[in-house]
Amino acid sequence: MRHSCVLSCVLALSFMSASVLADEPRYNQVSLRAEVERSVSHDTMRVTLYAEDQHQDPATVAERITRQLNDGLKTARGTSGVTVSSGNRSSYPVYSEDGKSIVAWRERGEIILEGSDFAALSKLTGQLLGSLSLANMDFSLSTASQRSTEDELIKEAVDAFRSRADIATRALGGNTYKIVNLNLNTQFAPPPVFFRGAAKMSMAADREMSTPSVEGGQADVTVSADGVIEVTLP
Repeated sequence: MRHSCVLSCVLALSFMSASVLADEPRYNQVSLRAEVERSVSHDTMRVTLYAEDQHQDPATVAERITRQLNDGLKTARGTSGVTVSSGNRSSYPVYSEDGKSIVAWRERGEIILEGSDFAALSKLTGQLLGSLSLANMDFSLSTASQRSTEDELIKEAVDAFRSRADIATRALGGNTYKIVNLNLNTQFAPPPVFFRGAAKMSMAADREMSTPSVEGGQADVTVSADGVIEVTLP
């Protein structure tokens, strides 16, 4: 019975000591932040084209839009390296000025082109603008490129953090340090992108549209390393 009591008391003291040590304040801790950034050229281009028309008969306008979209899809599918898909399609009534009756039906349909060959996609866009209209042209960084860039920047961010940790340690007169915690964060910021040639294309009277001159622009990928180190003083 006495042995049991002694053992229990020893265990209780051990747990208490561990708890006290865990709650003891830690000294010589320094918060640091390192950040690295890289501008990466966009490698994906996305073009949305549309056909829009109206007629008193909804079936007639639907047939017209379908024909225009099908012709555009047929032409686009003949271009190698371009992903082609159908976009949104909508129809709505057009009312008289007094709003009491429907005078026509207006319909709009889209096709979407996407690829990494900007020259081929730009040329195709110029061809299709003879029968379709341009809704928008966007550029982006592919998931694979973004992930690859982030992986490289994570290594650079950690190296930059360690470099600052060495500087802080020497400034405090310490010998070594240990990392208490470290958080890595990534940010992706695509800047606004514009393309040239829109005004020229919209003003073409002979319906033989010129190929738009495009610039994909760049996206900024940033990785930051935030953490705390504990410096060992002599």
